[in-house]
Amino acid sequence: MPDGTRAVLDGNEINRALTRIAHEVLERTKGGGDVTLLGIPSRGVPLARRLAQRIGRVEDLAVPVGSLDITMYRDDLRSAPVRALGRTEIPGGGLDDRVVVLVDDVLFSGRTVRAALDALGDLGRPRAVQLAVLVDRGHRELPIRADYVGKNLPTSLRENVTVRLEETDGHDAVLLGPSRPPSGASRDGGLRPGAPGPRPGSTEGNA
Repeated sequence: MPDGTRAVLDGNEINRALTRIAHEVLERTKGGGDVTLLGIPSRGVPLARRLAQRIGRVEDLAVPVGSLDITMYRDDLRSAPVRALGRTEIPGGGLDDRVVVLVDDVLFSGRTVRAALDALGDLGRPRAVQLAVLVDRGHRELPIRADYVGKNLPTSLRENVTVRLEETDGHDAVLLGPSRPPSGASRDGGLRPGAPGPRPGSTEGNA
């Protein structure tokens, strides 16, 4: 673990948070019969699958689950480094008249969620759209709020939140540590004129 980095959630705590979110989804949607879960790549996808499994165990219900890539809808597409396209997989039956729950690992500025809403508009007309995140670290730049939160984590802009999951990283943890300088940073930690800023939507606390 890098110097200054500490774990704020371990595997058991992540599992408990997801179980709580699953029950909250069932309560708010009156049984989850109209729910479709869409994970935002990359770590939102395994989180969505875990939530679907938990909901299924409680209600004996097969919850449709898929993924929603928002790369081409990002507002920093021109300034950020080139990104590989993720996968968008919409479950059979589509999204029309469904309660779509977007699932992501970290909520930060809100720009990733705005991009996801734009992407949804090209794919169907859900009856309602909700947001579930494992960690809300604050510092919103847009008026976006999560409906379901695993942990509210107060942070400074000089800190970095990193989510690790068994499916993608070999273990479960949420780490908090000093922020790494973005590409183009000067030696004193500022940005050189014209250099792109931090990339919102990363799996390290910039969503």
